[in-house]
Amino acid sequence: MSLGQQQLPEGVMTDVLAQGRAACYKARDAFYACLEKEADKKPTEVATVGLLYPAECKASRAHFVNQCRPTWVRHFDRQYCAKKRVQRLLDSDESRRGPISLPQPYTFKP
Repeated sequence: MSLGQQQLPEGVMTDVLAQGRAACYKARDAFYACLEKEADKKPTEVATVGLLYPAECKASRAHFVNQCRPTWVRHFDRQYCAKKRVQRLLDSDESRRGPISLPQPYTFKP
């Protein structure tokens, strides 16, 4: 083994190494950039923690979920939702102020 190569000890997960984290961050940034770009479209897909996104971002979401640990995906989704909630509350446009309404499960049958 040459000096430049490193052998990973058993049990080391490659996604926590610098390259794995960089790939995760890149996929995350691409997905949230897609969300911002497609903000005018109707969200039809549901992610973790109630995050809604349009179908145009489905491929970037799948790549994001594939590149990152599930706990990281939930953490980033929570961060994004919290940022959007604060932005909505501070927004000067009165029509956009107030809480974000999430879809409720249909529990009553006629």
